[in-house]
Amino acid sequence: MARVSSLSGVPREVARYLAKNNLPMILKIAADVSGPGIKWTDQTLLSVQEGRADGSEQASVSRAFAGVAETGTLVLLSGPGNPTTLSFLPPTHVAVVSASDIAGDYEQVWDRLRDENTGEEGRFMPRTVNWITGPSRTADIEQTLLLGAHGPQRLHIVIVDD
Repeated sequence: MARVSSLSGVPREVARYLAKNNLPMILKIAADVSGPGIKWTDQTLLSVQEGRADGSEQASVSRAFAGVAETGTLVLLSGPGNPTTLSFLPPTHVAVVSASDIAGDYEQVWDRLRDENTGEEGRFMPRTVNWITGPSRTADIEQTLLLGAHGPQRLHIVIVDD
């Protein structure tokens, strides 16, 4: 986990994390972590492509809707700007969450989700709300522990101060 002072620090932190862990500098990113506040081109070592993951990527970056301090959980919403494939297919996932979006407990996140997703024609919820508390693991085969059984093996959280 790392903390940066603004969105502009996210690419530098991602490059630092990948280099420190000797991982390829190739990323698939969500549209929600792209734009004027985040200049991926400033990090010349990174090769960045926006869009959905197809399973060939080694690392991805997506935006978390919220964090839950009580359990260390990330909450990710599906949608065109934040494809679910980015948080499940690549072996390395970097999640970006704003410090102000970190709630104390699950109930606060559900309340915020309901409040922010009320449309003129009634309520609309995202197709998928994923609650991620750590890498999945199994020891089903010969009692050998395997991390990332149903998702990434590594998760790096970048908290952005508001």
